[in-house]
Amino acid sequence: MKRLRVSYTGTVQGVGFRYTAVRLAQDVGVTGRVGNLPDGRVDLLAEGEEALLIALQSAIEKEMGHHITERTTWWEAATGEFNDFTVAFF
Repeated sequence: MKRLRVSYTGTVQGVGFRYTAVRLAQDVGVTGRVGNLPDGRVDLLAEGEEALLIALQSAIEKEMGHHITERTTWWEAATGEFNDFTVAFF
């Protein structure tokens, strides 16, 4: 199990971006959260098998790539703190 954190920049703070991320994460079967940050970025934190996390990132960029101008990605060890994938409010 791994943890993927992605910071997205662009026209990403609309509700459609977050709920698309939730739908895609649920489709691939990973847990975590996605939410808007005060500085205009969107923070995605997901846990699961590495192949599923890569599939999630690819699906988001395929479906929402026209909104993304930059992304920063970090890989970490999973903590198991999530039970599902939801929208977070920071």
